Amino acid sequence: MHACFDALRGCHIPFLRAAAAGVSFESHEEDRFEAFEPTAETNSGANMSAAIRASTPQSGKMKKDASFLGKLGGTLVRRKKSREVTALQEEGKNAINTTLQPPSTNLLPEDALLEENAERTVLDPVSRESPGFRELQRALIDWINSELQEERIIVKDLEEDLYDGQVLQKLFEKLSGQKLHVAEVTQSEIGQKQKLQMVLEALNELLRPQGWAIEWSVDSIHSKNLLAIVCLLVSLATHFQAATRLPEHVCVQVVVMKKRDGLLQTSQVTKELTTTTEIMMGRFERDAFDTLLDHAPDKLNVVKKSLITFVNKHLNKLNLEVTELESQFADGVYLVLLMGLLEDYFVPLYHFFLTPETFEQKVHNVSFAFELMQDRGLKKPKARPEDVVNLNLKATLRVLYNLFNNYKNTE
Repeated sequence: MHACFDALRGCHIPFLRAAAAGVSFESHEEDRFEAFEPTAETNSGANMSAAIRASTPQSGKMKKDASFLGKLGGTLVRRKKSREVTALQEEGKNAINTTLQPPSTNLLPEDALLEENAERTVLDPVSRESPGFRELQRALIDWINSELQEERIIVKDLEEDLYDGQVLQKLFEKLSGQKLHVAEVTQSEIGQKQKLQMVLEALNELLRPQGWAIEWSVDSIHSKNLLAIVCLLVSLATHFQAATRLPEHVCVQVVVMKKRDGLLQTSQVTKELTTTTEIMMGRFERDAFDTLLDHAPDKLNVVKKSLITFVNKHLNKLNLEVTELESQFADGVYLVLLMGLLEDYFVPLYHFFLTPETFEQKVHNVSFAFELMQDRGLKKPKARPEDVVNLNLKATLRVLYNLFNNYKNTE
Protein backbone atom coordinates (compact mmCIF):
# COMPACT_ATOMS: atom_id res chain seq x y z
CA MET A 1 0.00 0.00 0.00
CA HIS A 2 2.75 2.45 0.94
CA ALA A 3 4.52 1.66 -2.29
CA CYS A 4 1.37 2.61 -4.24
CA PHE A 5 1.10 6.01 -2.52
CA ASP A 6 4.78 6.66 -3.13
CA ALA A 7 4.32 5.86 -6.78
CA LEU A 8 1.35 8.23 -7.04
CA ARG A 9 3.26 11.01 -5.33
CA GLY A 10 6.14 10.42 -7.67
CA CYS A 11 3.86 10.94 -10.62
CA HIS A 12 1.99 14.04 -9.39
CA ILE A 13 4.79 16.07 -7.83
CA PRO A 14 6.76 16.61 -11.05
CA PHE A 15 3.54 17.35 -12.86
CA LEU A 16 2.42 19.97 -10.32
CA ARG A 17 5.86 21.58 -10.32
CA ALA A 18 5.79 21.76 -14.08
CA ALA A 19 2.27 23.19 -14.05
CA ALA A 20 3.36 25.84 -11.59
CA ALA A 21 6.22 26.70 -13.94
CA GLY A 22 3.78 27.23 -16.80
CA VAL A 23 4.69 24.07 -18.77
CA SER A 24 1.83 22.66 -20.85
CA PHE A 25 1.29 18.92 -20.97
CA GLU A 26 -1.43 18.79 -23.57
CA SER A 27 0.84 18.30 -26.61
CA HIS A 28 2.83 15.52 -24.93
CA GLU A 29 -0.28 13.65 -23.91
CA GLU A 30 -1.74 13.94 -27.38
CA ASP A 31 1.54 12.61 -28.91
CA ARG A 32 1.46 9.72 -26.52
CA PHE A 33 -2.04 8.71 -27.51
CA GLU A 34 -1.36 9.23 -31.24
CA ALA A 35 1.67 6.93 -31.03
CA PHE A 36 -0.50 4.06 -29.94
CA GLU A 37 -1.67 2.02 -32.94
CA PRO A 38 -4.32 -0.67 -32.29
CA THR A 39 -3.40 -4.12 -33.69
CA ALA A 40 -5.39 -7.20 -34.41
CA GLU A 41 -4.34 -8.51 -31.07
CA THR A 42 -5.91 -5.59 -29.32
CA ASN A 43 -9.12 -5.29 -31.31
CA SER A 44 -11.21 -6.72 -28.55
CA GLY A 45 -12.39 -4.35 -25.81
CA ALA A 46 -10.63 -6.27 -23.06
CA ASN A 47 -7.33 -6.57 -24.91
CA MET A 48 -7.41 -2.84 -25.86
CA SER A 49 -8.04 -1.77 -22.27
CA ALA A 50 -5.24 -3.99 -21.09
CA ALA A 51 -2.91 -2.65 -23.73
CA ILE A 52 -3.68 0.96 -22.80
CA ARG A 53 -3.19 0.28 -19.12
CA ALA A 54 0.04 -1.57 -19.87
CA SER A 55 1.54 1.03 -22.14
CA THR A 56 0.52 4.20 -20.17
CA PRO A 57 -0.43 3.35 -16.63
CA GLN A 58 -0.45 7.07 -15.45
CA SER A 59 -1.51 8.86 -18.62
CA GLY A 60 -5.28 8.95 -17.92
CA LYS A 61 -4.80 10.33 -14.45
CA MET A 62 -2.32 12.99 -15.60
CA LYS A 63 -4.58 14.02 -18.45
CA LYS A 64 -7.44 14.52 -16.03
CA ASP A 65 -5.30 16.53 -13.59
CA ALA A 66 -3.89 18.70 -16.37
CA SER A 67 -7.36 19.43 -17.66
CA PHE A 68 -8.64 20.33 -14.18
CA LEU A 69 -5.71 22.62 -13.35
CA GLY A 70 -5.91 24.25 -16.75
CA LYS A 71 -9.57 25.04 -16.24
CA LEU A 72 -8.90 26.27 -12.69
CA GLY A 73 -6.06 28.52 -13.85
CA GLY A 74 -8.16 29.92 -16.69
CA THR A 75 -11.06 30.61 -14.34
CA LEU A 76 -8.83 32.47 -11.89
CA VAL A 77 -7.31 34.56 -14.68
CA ARG A 78 -10.73 35.39 -16.09
CA ARG A 79 -12.02 36.39 -12.64
CA LYS A 80 -8.98 38.61 -12.04
CA LYS A 81 -9.40 40.31 -15.40
CA SER A 82 -13.12 40.75 -14.74
CA ARG A 83 -12.41 42.40 -11.38
CA GLU A 84 -9.83 44.69 -12.98
CA VAL A 85 -12.26 45.71 -15.70
CA THR A 86 -15.03 46.33 -13.17
CA ALA A 87 -12.73 48.41 -10.95
CA LEU A 88 -11.58 50.43 -13.96
CA GLN A 89 -15.17 51.06 -15.01
CA GLU A 90 -16.12 52.19 -11.49
CA GLU A 91 -13.11 54.50 -11.33
CA GLY A 92 -14.05 56.08 -14.64
CA LYS A 93 -17.68 56.45 -13.65
CA ASN A 94 -16.75 58.05 -10.35
CA ALA A 95 -14.39 60.46 -12.06
CA ILE A 96 -17.17 61.56 -14.39
CA ASN A 97 -19.88 61.77 -11.76
CA THR A 98 -17.68 63.76 -9.37
CA THR A 99 -18.26 66.86 -11.47
CA LEU A 100 -21.89 66.05 -12.18
CA GLN A 101 -23.12 65.57 -8.63
CA PRO A 102 -23.82 68.20 -5.98
CA PRO A 103 -20.78 69.28 -3.97
CA SER A 104 -20.14 67.76 -0.57
CA THR A 105 -21.82 70.66 1.18
CA ASN A 106 -24.91 69.88 3.19
CA LEU A 107 -27.48 70.88 0.62
CA LEU A 108 -31.03 69.96 1.42
CA PRO A 109 -32.34 66.94 -0.55
CA GLU A 110 -35.13 68.99 -2.10
CA ASP A 111 -32.55 71.41 -3.49
CA ALA A 112 -31.30 68.73 -5.88
CA LEU A 113 -34.76 67.73 -7.17
CA LEU A 114 -34.88 69.12 -10.68
CA GLU A 115 -36.74 68.38 -13.87
CA GLU A 116 -34.81 67.72 -17.06
CA ASN A 117 -33.14 70.91 -18.40
CA ALA A 118 -34.20 72.79 -15.25
CA GLU A 119 -31.83 75.03 -13.31
CA ARG A 120 -31.76 76.12 -9.68
CA THR A 121 -29.55 78.48 -7.72
CA VAL A 122 -29.21 77.96 -3.97
CA LEU A 123 -27.14 79.49 -1.23
CA ASP A 124 -24.09 77.58 -0.09
CA PRO A 125 -24.67 76.40 3.52
CA VAL A 126 -21.35 77.86 4.67
CA SER A 127 -22.22 81.29 3.26
CA ARG A 128 -25.63 81.11 4.92
CA GLU A 129 -23.92 81.19 8.31
CA SER A 130 -21.33 83.84 7.45
CA PRO A 131 -21.35 86.96 9.68
CA GLY A 132 -21.84 89.37 6.79
CA PHE A 133 -24.86 87.54 5.42
CA ARG A 134 -26.43 87.19 8.85
CA GLU A 135 -25.94 90.92 9.45
CA LEU A 136 -27.58 91.66 6.10
CA GLN A 137 -30.59 89.57 7.09
CA ARG A 138 -30.91 91.43 10.39
CA ALA A 139 -30.71 94.79 8.63
CA LEU A 140 -33.43 93.79 6.16
CA ILE A 141 -35.66 92.46 8.95
CA ASP A 142 -35.24 95.68 10.93
CA TRP A 143 -36.05 97.72 7.83
CA ILE A 144 -39.23 95.76 7.10
CA ASN A 145 -40.39 95.99 10.71
CA SER A 146 -39.73 99.72 10.72
CA GLU A 147 -41.72 100.24 7.52
CA LEU A 148 -44.63 98.07 8.65
CA GLN A 149 -44.77 99.26 12.23
CA GLU A 150 -48.19 100.85 11.72
CA GLU A 151 -49.50 97.54 10.33
CA ARG A 152 -48.36 95.83 13.54
CA ILE A 153 -46.44 93.32 11.46
CA ILE A 154 -43.31 91.85 13.01
CA VAL A 155 -40.97 89.80 10.82
CA LYS A 156 -38.61 87.43 12.59
CA ASP A 157 -37.51 85.09 9.81
CA LEU A 158 -37.27 86.03 6.13
CA GLU A 159 -37.91 82.53 4.80
CA GLU A 160 -40.87 81.72 7.02
CA ASP A 161 -42.55 85.14 7.04
CA LEU A 162 -42.27 86.27 3.41
CA TYR A 163 -42.90 83.18 1.30
CA ASP A 164 -46.71 83.50 1.09
CA GLY A 165 -46.73 87.10 -0.22
CA GLN A 166 -48.63 88.66 2.70
CA VAL A 167 -45.73 90.73 4.05
CA LEU A 168 -44.45 91.55 0.56
CA GLN A 169 -47.89 92.92 -0.33
CA LYS A 170 -47.93 95.23 2.69
CA LEU A 171 -44.35 96.30 2.06
CA PHE A 172 -45.08 97.16 -1.58
CA GLU A 173 -48.17 99.16 -0.64
CA LYS A 174 -46.26 101.08 2.03
CA LEU A 175 -43.27 101.88 -0.19
CA SER A 176 -45.11 102.64 -3.43
CA GLY A 177 -48.32 104.14 -2.05
CA GLN A 178 -50.32 101.85 -4.36
CA LYS A 179 -53.07 99.51 -3.26
CA LEU A 180 -53.11 95.93 -4.49
CA HIS A 181 -56.49 94.25 -4.82
CA VAL A 182 -55.60 90.79 -3.60
CA ALA A 183 -56.97 88.48 -0.95
CA GLU A 184 -55.72 89.44 2.49
CA VAL A 185 -55.15 85.93 3.84
CA THR A 186 -54.88 82.71 1.83
CA GLN A 187 -54.15 79.30 3.30
CA SER A 188 -54.02 77.10 0.20
CA GLU A 189 -50.83 76.78 -1.83
CA ILE A 190 -52.65 77.72 -5.03
CA GLY A 191 -54.11 80.84 -3.43
CA GLN A 192 -50.74 81.85 -1.99
CA LYS A 193 -49.01 81.47 -5.35
CA GLN A 194 -51.72 83.46 -7.12
CA LYS A 195 -51.36 86.27 -4.62
CA LEU A 196 -47.57 86.11 -4.79
CA GLN A 197 -47.76 86.27 -8.58
CA MET A 198 -49.72 89.52 -8.46
CA VAL A 199 -47.41 91.05 -5.85
CA LEU A 200 -44.24 90.15 -7.76
CA GLU A 201 -45.66 91.44 -11.03
CA ALA A 202 -46.31 94.79 -9.37
CA LEU A 203 -42.82 94.87 -7.86
CA ASN A 204 -41.16 93.86 -11.12
CA GLU A 205 -42.95 96.63 -12.99
CA LEU A 206 -41.22 99.10 -10.70
CA LEU A 207 -37.80 97.48 -10.68
CA ARG A 208 -37.36 96.24 -14.25
CA PRO A 209 -37.41 99.68 -15.96
CA GLN A 210 -34.62 100.79 -13.62
CA GLY A 211 -32.36 98.03 -14.88
CA TRP A 212 -32.74 95.62 -11.97
CA ALA A 213 -32.09 91.96 -12.81
CA ILE A 214 -35.11 89.88 -11.80
CA GLU A 215 -33.45 87.12 -9.78
CA TRP A 216 -36.58 85.78 -8.12
CA SER A 217 -39.78 84.04 -9.15
CA VAL A 218 -43.03 82.83 -7.66
CA ASP A 219 -41.64 79.33 -7.22
CA SER A 220 -38.35 80.44 -5.66
CA ILE A 221 -40.02 82.78 -3.16
CA HIS A 222 -42.79 80.32 -2.27
CA SER A 223 -40.26 77.49 -1.84
CA LYS A 224 -38.47 79.70 0.74
CA ASN A 225 -35.32 80.18 -1.32
CA LEU A 226 -33.43 82.54 0.98
CA LEU A 227 -31.11 83.78 -1.76
CA ALA A 228 -34.03 84.86 -3.96
CA ILE A 229 -35.79 86.55 -1.02
CA VAL A 230 -32.68 88.50 -0.01
CA CYS A 231 -31.99 89.60 -3.61
CA LEU A 232 -35.55 90.92 -3.87
CA LEU A 233 -35.36 92.81 -0.57
CA VAL A 234 -31.96 94.35 -1.34
CA SER A 235 -33.34 95.57 -4.67
CA LEU A 236 -36.39 97.07 -2.96
CA ALA A 237 -34.36 98.72 -0.20
CA THR A 238 -32.00 100.24 -2.75
CA HIS A 239 -34.72 101.30 -5.20
CA PHE A 240 -36.79 103.03 -2.55
CA GLN A 241 -33.68 104.44 -0.86
CA ALA A 242 -34.53 102.88 2.46
CA ALA A 243 -33.54 104.81 5.55
CA THR A 244 -31.26 102.03 6.69
CA ARG A 245 -27.62 101.21 6.17
CA LEU A 246 -27.08 97.77 4.73
CA PRO A 247 -23.73 96.10 5.44
CA GLU A 248 -21.31 96.73 2.60
CA HIS A 249 -19.59 94.22 0.31
CA VAL A 250 -21.59 91.17 1.35
CA CYS A 251 -20.62 88.28 -0.93
CA VAL A 252 -21.84 84.69 -0.80
CA GLN A 253 -21.01 81.44 -2.52
CA VAL A 254 -23.86 80.22 -4.71
CA VAL A 255 -24.39 76.67 -5.98
CA VAL A 256 -25.83 76.58 -9.51
CA MET A 257 -27.46 73.23 -10.34
CA LYS A 258 -28.55 72.11 -13.81
CA LYS A 259 -30.02 68.81 -14.94
CA ARG A 260 -28.87 67.56 -18.35
CA ASP A 261 -29.51 64.08 -19.74
CA GLY A 262 -30.60 62.87 -16.34
CA LEU A 263 -27.38 63.98 -14.65
CA LEU A 264 -27.11 66.78 -12.11
CA GLN A 265 -24.38 69.27 -13.00
CA THR A 266 -23.23 71.74 -10.37
CA SER A 267 -20.94 74.74 -10.26
CA GLN A 268 -20.11 77.28 -7.58
CA VAL A 269 -19.90 81.02 -8.17
CA THR A 270 -19.44 84.10 -6.00
CA LYS A 271 -22.34 86.54 -5.88
CA GLU A 272 -22.09 90.10 -4.57
CA LEU A 273 -25.29 91.05 -2.74
CA THR A 274 -24.30 94.56 -1.63
CA THR A 275 -21.66 97.04 -2.74
CA THR A 276 -21.01 100.33 -0.97
CA THR A 277 -23.60 102.50 0.69
CA GLU A 278 -22.82 105.34 -1.71
CA ILE A 279 -23.58 103.16 -4.72
CA MET A 280 -26.63 101.42 -3.27
CA MET A 281 -28.21 104.42 -1.58
CA GLY A 282 -27.53 107.43 -3.76
CA ARG A 283 -28.79 109.96 -1.25
CA PHE A 284 -26.67 108.54 1.55
CA GLU A 285 -23.56 110.39 0.50
CA ARG A 286 -20.50 110.15 2.70
CA ASP A 287 -20.81 112.64 5.49
CA ALA A 288 -18.30 114.29 7.77
CA PHE A 289 -18.21 111.35 10.15
CA ASP A 290 -17.28 108.86 7.42
CA THR A 291 -14.31 111.05 6.56
CA LEU A 292 -13.54 111.69 10.21
CA LEU A 293 -13.45 108.05 11.25
CA ASP A 294 -11.73 106.83 8.09
CA HIS A 295 -9.08 109.50 7.58
CA ALA A 296 -8.81 111.69 10.68
CA PRO A 297 -9.26 109.58 13.81
CA ASP A 298 -6.94 111.96 15.66
CA LYS A 299 -9.61 114.65 15.42
CA LEU A 300 -12.34 112.38 16.76
CA ASN A 301 -11.81 113.37 20.39
CA VAL A 302 -12.18 117.03 19.51
CA VAL A 303 -15.56 116.37 17.88
CA LYS A 304 -16.70 114.22 20.80
CA LYS A 305 -15.80 116.94 23.30
CA SER A 306 -17.76 119.51 21.30
CA LEU A 307 -20.85 117.30 21.23
CA ILE A 308 -20.52 116.48 24.94
CA THR A 309 -20.40 120.19 25.70
CA PHE A 310 -23.52 120.74 23.59
CA VAL A 311 -25.64 118.03 25.20
CA ASN A 312 -24.51 118.84 28.76
CA LYS A 313 -25.48 122.47 28.24
CA HIS A 314 -29.09 121.28 28.11
CA LEU A 315 -29.07 118.11 30.22
CA ASN A 316 -27.54 120.02 33.14
CA LYS A 317 -30.93 121.68 33.52
CA LEU A 318 -32.11 118.31 34.84
CA ASN A 319 -28.92 117.79 36.84
CA LEU A 320 -27.75 115.19 34.31
CA GLU A 321 -24.28 114.99 32.82
CA VAL A 322 -22.74 112.98 29.99
CA THR A 323 -19.14 111.82 29.80
CA GLU A 324 -19.38 108.95 27.28
CA LEU A 325 -21.55 109.51 24.22
CA GLU A 326 -21.95 105.97 22.87
CA SER A 327 -22.73 104.33 26.21
CA GLN A 328 -24.91 106.96 27.90
CA PHE A 329 -27.16 107.49 24.87
CA ALA A 330 -27.49 103.79 24.10
CA ASP A 331 -30.72 103.23 26.06
CA GLY A 332 -32.48 106.22 24.46
CA VAL A 333 -33.48 107.91 27.73
CA TYR A 334 -31.14 110.89 27.37
CA LEU A 335 -32.17 111.30 23.72
CA VAL A 336 -35.86 111.59 24.66
CA LEU A 337 -35.13 114.01 27.50
CA LEU A 338 -32.80 116.04 25.29
CA MET A 339 -35.51 116.48 22.64
CA GLY A 340 -37.92 117.73 25.30
CA LEU A 341 -35.35 120.22 26.56
CA LEU A 342 -34.47 121.45 23.07
CA GLU A 343 -38.13 121.93 22.15
CA ASP A 344 -39.12 123.14 25.61
CA TYR A 345 -41.79 120.59 26.39
CA PHE A 346 -42.29 117.79 28.89
CA VAL A 347 -42.37 114.23 27.57
CA PRO A 348 -44.89 112.09 29.50
CA LEU A 349 -43.11 109.21 31.18
CA TYR A 350 -45.61 106.67 29.89
CA HIS A 351 -44.35 107.24 26.33
CA PHE A 352 -40.96 105.67 27.00
CA PHE A 353 -39.08 103.47 29.45
CA LEU A 354 -37.29 105.56 32.06
CA THR A 355 -35.23 102.57 33.22
CA PRO A 356 -35.12 100.21 30.23
CA GLU A 357 -33.80 96.73 30.90
CA THR A 358 -34.24 94.80 27.65
CA PHE A 359 -32.87 95.40 24.19
CA GLU A 360 -36.40 95.92 22.85
CA GLN A 361 -37.15 98.59 25.43
CA LYS A 362 -33.98 100.47 24.53
CA VAL A 363 -34.79 100.27 20.81
CA HIS A 364 -38.26 101.60 21.60
CA ASN A 365 -36.78 104.62 23.38
CA VAL A 366 -34.37 105.48 20.56
CA SER A 367 -37.10 104.99 17.94
CA PHE A 368 -39.41 107.27 19.93
CA ALA A 369 -36.69 109.93 20.07
CA PHE A 370 -36.35 109.67 16.29
CA GLU A 371 -40.10 110.22 15.94
CA LEU A 372 -39.87 113.35 18.08
CA MET A 373 -37.12 114.65 15.79
CA GLN A 374 -39.19 114.03 12.68
CA ASP A 375 -42.24 115.67 14.29
CA ARG A 376 -40.17 118.87 14.53
CA GLY A 377 -39.23 118.73 10.85
CA LEU A 378 -35.82 117.13 11.17
CA LYS A 379 -34.81 114.50 8.63
CA LYS A 380 -35.04 110.91 9.72
CA PRO A 381 -31.62 109.94 11.08
CA LYS A 382 -29.50 107.78 8.83
CA ALA A 383 -28.55 105.61 11.78
CA ARG A 384 -30.75 102.74 12.88
CA PRO A 385 -32.06 102.65 16.46
CA GLU A 386 -30.44 99.24 16.84
CA ASP A 387 -27.05 100.71 15.94
CA VAL A 388 -27.33 103.30 18.69
CA VAL A 389 -28.38 100.64 21.21
CA ASN A 390 -25.44 98.47 20.13
CA LEU A 391 -22.99 101.27 21.08
CA ASN A 392 -22.14 102.11 17.47
CA LEU A 393 -20.15 105.32 17.85
CA LYS A 394 -20.62 106.49 14.27
CA ALA A 395 -24.41 106.07 14.52
CA THR A 396 -24.55 107.97 17.82
CA LEU A 397 -22.37 110.79 16.47
CA ARG A 398 -24.61 111.19 13.42
CA VAL A 399 -27.73 111.54 15.58
CA LEU A 400 -26.17 114.05 17.95
CA TYR A 401 -24.50 116.02 15.18
CA ASN A 402 -27.88 116.35 13.47
CA LEU A 403 -29.27 117.85 16.69
CA PHE A 404 -26.22 120.08 17.06
CA ASN A 405 -26.69 121.55 13.57
CA ASN A 406 -30.33 122.37 14.24
CA TYR A 407 -30.14 123.52 17.88
CA LYS A 408 -26.61 124.89 18.35
CA ASN A 409 -28.00 128.38 18.95
CA THR A 410 -30.73 127.24 21.34
CA GLU A 411 -30.25 128.38 24.93
